[in-house]
Amino acid sequence: MARVRFGLILAVAFWLAFPPSHAAIVPPLSQPSWSELTAEQKRVLAPLSSEWDSMEGFRRKKWLGIAQRYQSMAPGEQARMQRRMTDWAKLTPDERKRARDKYRSLQKAPAEKKEAVKLKWQEYKELPESEKTRLKTEAARKPTPRPAPSKPAVAPKPSIPSGGPPPVAPVAPATTR
Repeated sequence: MARVRFGLILAVAFWLAFPPSHAAIVPPLSQPSWSELTAEQKRVLAPLSSEWDSMEGFRRKKWLGIAQRYQSMAPGEQARMQRRMTDWAKLTPDERKRARDKYRSLQKAPAEKKEAVKLKWQEYKELPESEKTRLKTEAARKPTPRPAPSKPAVAPKPSIPSGGPPPVAPVAPATTR
């Protein structure tokens, strides 16, 4: 029994010390360049043509999956997909990053917040075009919110009045996250 256990331990130790060659890390397969796409893929993904070759592989893979499902979409869905691709292609890298961050934060949000956002979106879609234009113009005038500083701001030292220092209340230590 002890020999079997020793043999098993020795086998595991060798396996850990010398992993099989097929367990080596394999880099992800590259996705096709624009020139390697089929005519149908190029037609569907046309709004992304100018940036396709500079796009990361995992993003190309996502768009290729969409192109593959495109033919099974209803004509209205296809038109919506084309509009969204065109709109996405017009965004700056910073705007895309903000959109992705907003999407991720919404995915992590509680169900109530998600429902509230859906309701607001539905209300927005039902607005007349003139009101939508007014809201877009108003939003464009607002400054872009900046992220909060990573370090808390240090409060300036209060000046001591001539009558002596004021009584000091105990202060709880600040916690960091």
